[in-house]
Amino acid sequence: MSKRFSRITGTGSYLPPRRVTNADLAAELATRGIETSDEWIVERTGIRARHFAAPDVPASELAVPAARAALQAAGLQPSDIDLIIVATSTPDMVFPSTAAIVQHKLGMAGCPVFDVQAVCSGFVYALTVADALIANGTARRALVIGAEVFSRILDWSDRTTCVLFGDGAGAVVLEASDTPGILATDLHADGKYVDILCVPGHVSGGQVLGDPVLKMDGQAVFKLAVGVLDKAARAVLAKAGKQESDIDWLIPHQANLRIMMGTAKKLHLPVDKVIVTVQDHGNTSAASIPLALDHGVRSGKIQPGQTLLLEGVGGGFTWGAVLLNL
Repeated sequence: MSKRFSRITGTGSYLPPRRVTNADLAAELATRGIETSDEWIVERTGIRARHFAAPDVPASELAVPAARAALQAAGLQPSDIDLIIVATSTPDMVFPSTAAIVQHKLGMAGCPVFDVQAVCSGFVYALTVADALIANGTARRALVIGAEVFSRILDWSDRTTCVLFGDGAGAVVLEASDTPGILATDLHADGKYVDILCVPGHVSGGQVLGDPVLKMDGQAVFKLAVGVLDKAARAVLAKAGKQESDIDWLIPHQANLRIMMGTAKKLHLPVDKVIVTVQDHGNTSAASIPLALDHGVRSGKIQPGQTLLLEGVGGGFTWGAVLLNL
């Protein structure tokens, strides 16, 4: 029996219509007594704008159009899919999973669906799980989606965090293949760093306990991120028997331009081999890698047959990488 592999056959993304520039955000924050500026945000992050969903629009509403775009790119219908994994930290409900809601909105039934919660590493985690389930015969065609509405969990009195995040969704279709698409994966976590990036609240007895908004120690995250991303990148290259020079495109989690450029430098990759979209949508957590991937494909930069390195780092503290041939 021949070994089963998985390959990405379609990509899609979706950003909510409301685009908020740094100047727009600075003006809005000024009404709350919070001072910031376009220059301050761009210098520290590279972000120039982000998109916010309307208050009544949940993550599933962003996931569905992204999924449909990926299906169309793959030449498939929703009924062709036999697995849905949604990576999100901002689900529609406590339960059921956002993946179940997406399944219903796509007009599907019967196949397994579930969410993955690894914050900004979520898409890398979800893609790794989908690859394993295809390899063992559980599924043949999977929808892997990252979808977030981080605007719901921001502390609008903290200018060091509220300027960083946006809402959006990205998706891929992953199909069984006789030839390797995904070449290697590498996942890690270290719970001792929980406090440097978290939302320390939960629901109990109909009340919110703790603080249900995002908290981040930016310097600690930055210091940890560059190091662990470099290690994960080298791990997948070693597993696949590849070299740094084999990477055609680095597609990192779009959190902060300085982290992305620091990672590229450690891998001796020129800036023009990095897909960068953070300026247009900010940090969209689990959605950021598939958003950047879809942009790269649809812009014509990324071509079939090229080798891509996807990597993310997020609260938990989680991190990981996927090396693949498109």
